[in-house]
Amino acid sequence: MAGTAEKMGPMKIVILHGWTYEPENTWGVLLSILKRRGMDFEALRVPGLSDGTDPVWTLDDYVEWLRGKVGAERVILWGHSNGGRISLAFAARYPGKVARLILEDSAGIPPSGFRKLKRDVFRVVAKLGSTITGSQRVRELLYKIIRENDYRRATPNMKKTMANLVAFDARAILAKIVAPTLIIWGEYDRTTPRSAAHVIHSGIRGSSVVIIRGARHSPHITHPQEVAQMISDFISL
Repeated sequence: MAGTAEKMGPMKIVILHGWTYEPENTWGVLLSILKRRGMDFEALRVPGLSDGTDPVWTLDDYVEWLRGKVGAERVILWGHSNGGRISLAFAARYPGKVARLILEDSAGIPPSGFRKLKRDVFRVVAKLGSTITGSQRVRELLYKIIRENDYRRATPNMKKTMANLVAFDARAILAKIVAPTLIIWGEYDRTTPRSAAHVIHSGIRGSSVVIIRGARHSPHITHPQEVAQMISDFISL
């Protein structure tokens, strides 16, 4: 594990969900398992997504928001997808606040090939807004190119927020992360490909990576028992 592994006493797990507006529909089973196992956790409501607000935020804004939520505590931080991107940035900026880091199919590594094209088109669309998307036909074509249902559902403010977030390249900060880190990834993830897991693994010294067979982008949904066991084993080391 990264840094010096330490025996965990009772410590809260802070969970950041990905780009979803209704996490209770996707995290419920896994959280119930964690509760039955006696784990202390807090699943945060994320600004602009599950907390009912509509900000135009940067990644720095999310990091400072999380700093306020963590407060004086030292926590185990678990981020899925976009929540992983925020967690990476937080763990690099505030290493003393993160006792252990769990990254599940994390965003933050720039894509290549078609995924890069998708990201570039998305950023242009977000920047120009209604200038080029006034036509329903044009909008539908762009959504098809982007293949991004999350973007379709987003408010104008959150489209700008999403554009701010996808501009982040975590490779520049991975070496700053010193917390013992577990990287969990779905074998068939098409949203954040497995190559990103290995980039993160290579960048965070001593981290470990586990590929969940048969899973896609959200192992906590499709393989909740397996994920819960991994988390339990990781925090009890």
